[in-house]
Amino acid sequence: MKRYRTRRPIGALLALTAAGGLLLTGCQGDDDAARGAKDTAADSRGGAAPLPAPDRPRGGDGQRYDGGDTPPETGGARDAAPDHLSTFALDVDTASYGYARRTLSEGRLPDPSTVRPEEFVNSFRQDYDRPGADGFSVTVDGARTGEEDWSLVRVGLATRSTGQEGERPPAALTFVIDVSGSMAEPGRLDLAKESLGTMTDRLRDDDSVALVTFSDEAETVLPMTRLGGHRGRVHDAVDSLEPTDSTNLGAGVDTGYATAVEGRRAGATNRVVLVSDALANTGDTDADAILERIADARREHGVTLFGVGVGSDYGDALMERLADKGDGHTTYVSDTEDAREVFCEQLPRHIELTARDAKAQVAFDPEAVAEFRLVGYDNREVADDDFRDDRVDGGEVGPGHTVTALYAVRVRPGADGRLATATVRWLDPRTRVPHEESADMETGGLDDSVWEADRGLRVTATAAYFADALRSSGDDRHGPLPGAPGLGRLAERAGTLADRTEDEDVRRLAEAIATADRLTT
Repeated sequence: MKRYRTRRPIGALLALTAAGGLLLTGCQGDDDAARGAKDTAADSRGGAAPLPAPDRPRGGDGQRYDGGDTPPETGGARDAAPDHLSTFALDVDTASYGYARRTLSEGRLPDPSTVRPEEFVNSFRQDYDRPGADGFSVTVDGARTGEEDWSLVRVGLATRSTGQEGERPPAALTFVIDVSGSMAEPGRLDLAKESLGTMTDRLRDDDSVALVTFSDEAETVLPMTRLGGHRGRVHDAVDSLEPTDSTNLGAGVDTGYATAVEGRRAGATNRVVLVSDALANTGDTDADAILERIADARREHGVTLFGVGVGSDYGDALMERLADKGDGHTTYVSDTEDAREVFCEQLPRHIELTARDAKAQVAFDPEAVAEFRLVGYDNREVADDDFRDDRVDGGEVGPGHTVTALYAVRVRPGADGRLATATVRWLDPRTRVPHEESADMETGGLDDSVWEADRGLRVTATAAYFADALRSSGDDRHGPLPGAPGLGRLAERAGTLADRTEDEDVRRLAEAIATADRLTT
């Protein structure tokens, strides 16, 4: 979360690098196009083709430095990086925001180490234009913050809308359920059982489900079972779940992947869904050790992981690492409303892939931009050199998703012309053929004020300022974002935005900010 300066080129302008779901659609939800007010933004289609990246030394962290002789150290010495590129793997996780809300509702501030700003930002619906096929559209917009020369620039990526129920491939889902003693707390195993029961009734007859439980040991309660004619058997297995002893998460994941591979179906989406508080206290408790045993299944059989976190005490760091290394995603559930959101809206967008190994690269024009700061994505950084190296892991994204990255950008006084070019690169999920899409933004496209900008940008800014305040409260490395209001003023702005948009998600955001303000004053 450091700030990095760009250097003006000597002579001619340097070329910019543009380079750079479970309940499936059986749950009834709103159409993607109806989710929020329309955002004003530049469409990715019809823009200039991406220009080649300059032939300059590349760094190992995808970050910029301040133009001096020595680049910043981020956990160790790094080679110098070009000072106008930002490269990261896409991330659609939302668990950090959900867990922060749960913690605040109990009268506690979240541990700053659990606050990941990109997961706050990506918890809110956006109305970016969507492509008609697999892959992404790209949107870039922004507005001035009121702090001298500083603006917020938003890069928005969107996949196609979710298809009709009959259009998706069948699913083979292995649910790995934590039944340890800690899951006896209300809002943990009881919520998981209710959600699994609802899911069982709404999946298609040609879908398959397996059920693995773990406490001190792991057990396959239900092998991979086709739902057609067997829903009663699945319900009986779910109803039998009871909390028992300690948490051997490693055994649960190991057995879950073994069950998924054994029941793997050709032509189906094969996925492990881990439901746990991730408080591993026996057996292997390290994410690397756990994932090492399942790496072959992940790579060779394409079985990916979706992590669903529960509980007031939650092993956020372990769950995130499991999902990242398992080519998957995480979310957090605290109540019945959250459970419906996850099992009826989020998981459908995770079951089918529209893009593999997706990465984004943003090139800032050093004639226009003095320095910039990417908000979040600390664990998703990619070396600039690796943007077009398709052996380097990116993010997996399904239909109906949006991904947002927010930058604080200091614009040079009097700058005119191109501000930035954003490019997303991904592999076709079936053929693994690479594709790219780009969009530009001009300095003249900046709105005069973040708080008078389009609804989507205002929500994004509010979520980012909130996350940044929570994170900065316990870590001096993360200073406030330019233009940040105090938490009290931010809560007022969020409340006004919720009133204008009649958006309950924004209303809950405003309430969380107000609670944080009370806890810090």
